[in-house]
Amino acid sequence: MAKSRKSKKKADPYAAREAKKYQYPIASRELILEVIQNHDGPVTFTKLSKTLGLSSNRDLDSLERRLRAMERDGQLVRNRQGSYLPVGHADLVRGRIIGHPDGFGFLTPDEGGEEDVFLSPKQMRGTLHGDRAVVRVIQTRRDGRKEGHLVEVLERHNREVVGRYHEEKGYGYVVPDNKRLHQDIFIPGKNKHGAKRGQIVIATILEQPSKHTQPIGEIAEVLGEHMSPGMEVDIAIRTHALPCEFSEEVMQEVTAFSEDSIIKQASGRQDLRTLPFVTIDGEDAKDFDDAVYCEQLDNGWKLYVAIADVSFYVQPGMTVDIEAQWRGTSVYFPGRVIPMLPEHLSNGLCSLNPKIPRLSMVCELRITPKGRIRSYRFYKAVIQSHARLTYTQVNTAIVEKKVRARNKLAELCDPLDELYLLFKAFLKFRKERGAIDFHTTETKIEFGENKKIARIYPLERNDAHRIIEECMIAANVAAAKFLTKYKFPGLYRVHEGPTATKLKELHQLLKTLGLSLAGGEKPEPRHYAKLINTISARPEDRWIETVLLRSLAQAVYSPDNNGHFGLAHPLYTHFTSPIRRYPDLVVHRAINHIIEKQNKKNFYYSHNDLVLQGEHCSMTERRADDATRDAVAWLKCEYMQERAGKTFAGVITGVTAFGLFVELADIYVEGLIHISTLANDYFHYDAAMFSLIGERSGKTYRLGDKVNIMVTRVDLDDRKIDFVLKESQRQGKGKRKRG
Repeated sequence: MAKSRKSKKKADPYAAREAKKYQYPIASRELILEVIQNHDGPVTFTKLSKTLGLSSNRDLDSLERRLRAMERDGQLVRNRQGSYLPVGHADLVRGRIIGHPDGFGFLTPDEGGEEDVFLSPKQMRGTLHGDRAVVRVIQTRRDGRKEGHLVEVLERHNREVVGRYHEEKGYGYVVPDNKRLHQDIFIPGKNKHGAKRGQIVIATILEQPSKHTQPIGEIAEVLGEHMSPGMEVDIAIRTHALPCEFSEEVMQEVTAFSEDSIIKQASGRQDLRTLPFVTIDGEDAKDFDDAVYCEQLDNGWKLYVAIADVSFYVQPGMTVDIEAQWRGTSVYFPGRVIPMLPEHLSNGLCSLNPKIPRLSMVCELRITPKGRIRSYRFYKAVIQSHARLTYTQVNTAIVEKKVRARNKLAELCDPLDELYLLFKAFLKFRKERGAIDFHTTETKIEFGENKKIARIYPLERNDAHRIIEECMIAANVAAAKFLTKYKFPGLYRVHEGPTATKLKELHQLLKTLGLSLAGGEKPEPRHYAKLINTISARPEDRWIETVLLRSLAQAVYSPDNNGHFGLAHPLYTHFTSPIRRYPDLVVHRAINHIIEKQNKKNFYYSHNDLVLQGEHCSMTERRADDATRDAVAWLKCEYMQERAGKTFAGVITGVTAFGLFVELADIYVEGLIHISTLANDYFHYDAAMFSLIGERSGKTYRLGDKVNIMVTRVDLDDRKIDFVLKESQRQGKGKRKRG
């Protein structure tokens, strides 16, 4: 008689972490995934529970809840027979949906390093921009892109939609303000709640879209006929679902901390209060994440980078932590900030304000004369900033060496001079490794009365900005090296180079401009840097730089390090801004875990937690950028609305088959000259030369050409501005040649 074989229950290597998180712990996600992946084919619930040695009703219920959570997070998919298989199996990819106004979309994979998956308009019917989903790769298109089939929506991103209410043949619908939301929201008559045609409203989605039905909603609030001053930020907040109010529970948690908390904690830390740390920020900054101090050594420098110890106040599982995680980042609108943390922390206890003791995590670095990191260490400290300095002050005193400015800084000049010498060494190393410097122009909006724009002007970056930037880069590199040295889980800041598809398109485009990118099929950052230097004197240099930038992958957060292409660093993370970026807080917790010599398996985050955390933080970063871009675009349109009929000088920044995009000099507002308005000729689009060429006259408009325009129309709803060439004011009307 054959002996019955009992399957031995496998020990869970993460049992201690699960016991720390839950009163009645269940098998870790890692163990569940391992069991399913090692099984031949999909696994039933019964088979899985037996393999894990679970039999009690409580354990079976816990396992069922965990499997549902793993489905929701996109780790598992359940097939029609109710059995489980892991995502990543059978060409399944999970990620975030990025919608396009024309109806198609893409899925950006959670796992870094993978190309986006194209989704046709048919596949996009059942989902909306921002949703998390699982797709199955079904084919590779002619352009080299993968194309997918929507399998399951894991998480619906859109609960409320801001837009304009319309009625047609007795039916109501809301056209979303966010153009990436490609489907209108159907509003049944009983759900219009007094909304009138043309009003700006907020619609709550009651039924999400499916493959056969559009989203259905009801009017939750009528905002008005037109946007009043200041409403552009409120609209952007609602459109992009930005959390903007802190709950009473969060406020009670944070106000429990006071200055006494710092005094009690200080005794157990290294005391660096006598070192003349300073913060260097913009004039209007209120939260100070970082302070620096530099001293000369016999062979190089010692640099101290002190970062606010947010992890002391915001610990895993706290309500304020859950809220900060959900927000992901602070959002900076013109004239208004939506902080990641309540002001009691962000502008108060965490902020490295001058002349007050503050808890910090210090990165102490020894730097060689050539600007390389020789060694580093991390430790908890208490510091006291000796001064709150601005970029302007430091640039005037230390870079320009103006006597009056230096006298005002008195004893701080010596360490600041050393900081400037260190910066020059950092620059040499930056050039040596071939880091890319994209010359982007950041603008600032200045408001006058009634929140109307008084002027738009460029922000000038001086060497003081770059000093702090290089110090923060050094600390971020050290943090990434520290995590890697101890093989500890964390979030890296990953910026990958061009994909094969994008590189092919880039080479073709550069060829038409008489340019080339060295490096063949595997260009390095130095090749990009060299090309940028080559084009600096060309009139279309800014546009070419934009093309080069778009050929690179978007920077993301991931537990899997793939290096930072732009900075030319093989290891990079974000460590220096935990007040305003959640990934930095996660990295602080990992560093804390290491310096306190705790067991890695007891760390609060599993690898999958960090994959999801990285994806979420990457999403919140994009969400913040989109929201601020929308608000700024609306403000610029409002600004130009009052300038209709006026003439401005500008430069052509884009050429398409339907016209010319022009950016106005000095005020950095962009508009379109439609091809139908070009005078007395038929114009052909030359895609190879990025130009419009007159059929009879031979008149040519190219990238970088300077032109004079007149503002003819401003559309606030679509954030679009129309121009005509000043020379096109004519008697006869030009005709358009379609491409």
